[in-house]
Amino acid sequence: MSQLLTETTLAGSKIYDITPVISERIGVFPGDTKFQRSVLLDMKQGHNIGLSSVTTTVHLGAHADAPNHYDLSGVGIESRALTRYFGKCLVLLAKVARGERVARHHLDSRWQANTAWPADKILVATGSFPNPDQWNSDFCSFAPELIGTWAQAGVKTIGIDTPSIDPETSKDLPSHKMVALHDLSILEGLVLSEVPEGLYTLIALPLKIENADAAPLRAILVADEGRAF
Repeated sequence: MSQLLTETTLAGSKIYDITPVISERIGVFPGDTKFQRSVLLDMKQGHNIGLSSVTTTVHLGAHADAPNHYDLSGVGIESRALTRYFGKCLVLLAKVARGERVARHHLDSRWQANTAWPADKILVATGSFPNPDQWNSDFCSFAPELIGTWAQAGVKTIGIDTPSIDPETSKDLPSHKMVALHDLSILEGLVLSEVPEGLYTLIALPLKIENADAAPLRAILVADEGRAF
């Protein structure tokens, strides 16, 4: 299903919704808590209002990892500055095989040289987790060396269109450790299949859940037609 919003709001700029639909079908990490919505009151059943509750992992669909997810001394998601999830953003397309870690050589040639990155937030489309409702374990992740390169260039937030920046089977989580070393922020589970490579304004604000190791978010990209690389 298309994730592209048809509205041309925000001064006529195109908006891309990069958030998967949340339902009981959506996949979660093996062993994690699946999303479930329970209807408490239903107007179709004669109640005066509709009312429901949810049970879920906080690492659901499009979400932001908090430092306390991968760093013993890390803070919860409510302590992260919102500037990490809002502002100028570069979307890149990686030519990478299923299960590989994205490295610099998987990116377009313009990003393989020692050049400055034009934004402090970078999202990468791999196409390796095409259906959020159908879990596949061979999704792509990030090479720690690429994260280090971004961090040294001043990047503050990184994101990917898969459930994690490390492989499903990883126990030592080197990419998460690299993020912790440089105090970056992480966005995972994004839907980037219809987003052209380029510069955008990112709006991806996580829920303010006290001490949570992650939080779901509604993420969008706003395309500025006058903005180029």
